[in-house]
Parts: sequence; structure tokens; C-alpha cells
Amino acid sequence: MLGQVFVAPKHSSDSEVHEELDSSASISLNDYSSNQKRTVKAVSGKLGLFQYEDKQQKGKPSFTVSYLINSCELSPKSAILASKNLDLENPDRQDSVCNLLKENGFADIQVTKIVQRRPQLLLVDPGKILLSKIEIFRSIGVSSSKLQKIITKSLGLLRRSLNQHLIPCYNFLKSVLLEDDKVITTLKRLSRSFLNSVVDNMVPNIELLREIGVAQSTISLLVSDYPDMAFMKHSRYDVALQEVKEMGFDPSKSAFVIALQVLLKVKKPKWESKLEVYKRWDWSTNVAFLVFKRAPQCMLVSEEKICKAMDFLVNQMGFSFEDIARNPTVILLSLKKRIIPRCSVVKILQAYGFLKTHISSSTFFLPTEKRFLDKFVIKFLDHASLLMNVYRAQIELLDVEIQSTKVRTERL
Repeated sequence: MLGQVFVAPKHSSDSEVHEELDSSASISLNDYSSNQKRTVKAVSGKLGLFQYEDKQQKGKPSFTVSYLINSCELSPKSAILASKNLDLENPDRQDSVCNLLKENGFADIQVTKIVQRRPQLLLVDPGKILLSKIEIFRSIGVSSSKLQKIITKSLGLLRRSLNQHLIPCYNFLKSVLLEDDKVITTLKRLSRSFLNSVVDNMVPNIELLREIGVAQSTISLLVSDYPDMAFMKHSRYDVALQEVKEMGFDPSKSAFVIALQVLLKVKKPKWESKLEVYKRWDWSTNVAFLVFKRAPQCMLVSEEKICKAMDFLVNQMGFSFEDIARNPTVILLSLKKRIIPRCSVVKILQAYGFLKTHISSSTFFLPTEKRFLDKFVIKFLDHASLLMNVYRAQIELLDVEIQSTKVRTERL
């Protein structure tokens, strides 16, 4: 089936009893009345196995809790919680489910976590429900390690209909991304949004993009890099798309879908809150929107990071608000790993007179590391051996200030 449109296996049925599994309800031991309270005790002996007794039927162990503890390695507390809506009668099917997962590369600890999160998976027919879904992933080249990541990240995949969800989802992703490798990468990035209807959400969402002239390459970018956004509820997706259009983003540019995914991620209260943070640094609403058009991801940065970056750039480095607004990408960069090391190098070079005092932030923040080192470090090593140590953060910023002052004094 590799590279082809999937057709449902004959043994699969959309009416499978356990296709829609509900997560186990959380309960407390206090939910039981005094004459119903149960205890978990260790049975002495070589095996040290646990048995679970119902005080109403003293001496009769609960197979469900005992199995969850002994075979699935759940803690007694987790086993009691999981058993609330689970009644196991014999170990055959449960063993088959656990063995199937282990045969497909899942470690014991992963099986334990899966059972803890979705205990009712132990009730399903492993051949009809689990194996058929695992086989689909296998057939498109999903390795054991990737399969574990995909399934453990979104266990709901195992309870979705093979015919009505998984196969249509794969077929549509393949029609957009064209290559199985890209489909697999996208599946690894998906979370709960993958459980949303493909027909009701993803298909009309992509059609909207095509209708307004978004290029196929840009659509592929959205689906592969921001798959949760592609699976977003259509009603919310439509509203966000109209807002992006009204802001003046060009549908033919990749910035359009980047802005779209930002609007879908950031809810209105958080948007307003971050806007106020930018205003505190003398940016008007209009300037903030211009910054958003230049670098939409600026609205994804935490308020704490915005304040720290602006404080350093404005108060310590002396950059103007206008310069940062012209090059807002700098706000996205790591303060410790990129901004401070590069600024430290620039301070030393300015102290030696190798760089003019006023220099655009984009000149040294945006180049790649190799290009930055070539232009601002290696080029001046004969004159300023201090530079590499500064850049590698072997010298604190305070020491840089002291050294810069010393150099300026010597030059006078």
C-alpha cells in the first residue's frame, strides 16, 4: 500500500464495539462508603504479588486491580482508579493487548503509561482494532521508535475509526504533502487536534487557503510545520483567516500562514495583554501591528521574555525603539545564547574603535553563527584576542563593561 491511497482492510468495521473508548474517570478512595472501602495488600511469598480485596466479599481478590498491578505494573493507587470503569474477567485478551504493543517496540514503562491513561484499551480486540491501525503506520514506513512517539503523544488515535478517520486523514495528508516521509513527520507533530474530523475541519480549512490564492508550497508549510492549526475547528479557522486578510498579509507569501497560526494560538485576552506590554516600551498600537506584520511570532513570545529582551537592548545596549521595531526578529532570539554574547563582542569592538558607535541590530543579530564569527570575531583576532572568550561566554558581561572602559581609557 506504500504510496497509494488506503482502502480499509476487510476485517475492520466501523461498528466495532470498542472503537470509541472513553478515558477512565478519576475517582478517590473516599468515593466508597465505609462498608465498601477496599484495601490493597501485598501477598507474602516469593513472588510478592499484589491482591485486591473487596471487604464486602472478604477473601475474594479483585482480578482487575490485581492484574493491573501485577501484569501492567500500575501503582496500587493508579490501579484502583483505573478499575472504576473496568471489569476484567480473565487475562487472555489483556495479555494479547500488552504483548501486541511490546511486539511493536513499546517498552514495559510505555505500556504501563498507556494502560494508566487508557485502561479500557485492555478490553479491545487487539487484532481487529489495534493491529489494523498499527499496520497502516507500518505500511507507510513508520519505524518502531516513531510509532511509539505518534501513539503515546495522541492515544486517541487508537480509538478513532479506521475507515472514517485514520485512512481519510492519511489520504488527505498525502494529497497535500505528496511524500510519506513528510506525512510521518506531520503525524509526529500532531496532538489532540488530530482527533478532530478531517472532513469537517481539515479539508474545508485547506480549501479556504486555496480559494484565496495561497500557494501549494505555503499550504504544505502550514500542514507540515503547524499541523494542529490545519486540524483546527473550521469555524474558528475561518474567523482567524479573515482577520489575517484584513491585516493586509499577502496570501502568496509564507508570512500569511505564519500569521494565521499565531492568531489561532493566541486568544484575545492574551493578545491584548501582550499588546499592552509592547505599549509600555513606547510602541503605539499601530507600531505593534507593523511589528506583527514583520515578525508575527513576536506575539508568541512570553511577556517576561519581551520585557527582558527590551530592557537589555534599550537600557543596556542603547538601541532605539525604532530600530527594534524595524528588526523585531531580535525579540525572538535567545537572550543568553545569542543576544548577550554578540552584544558583548560588539561592545569590545566599539571600544577598540573597530566599529562605529551606532550600528543597526540586524547587522550582527541576524547573520548565521559562521558568518558572525567570520565578520566580527576571526577578522579581529590579531587585534582583540579577548573576543573569542567573550563570545563563548567565558567572560561575564560585567567584565566586558570593565574591559571596554579600560580600552577606551588607554586610547585617550
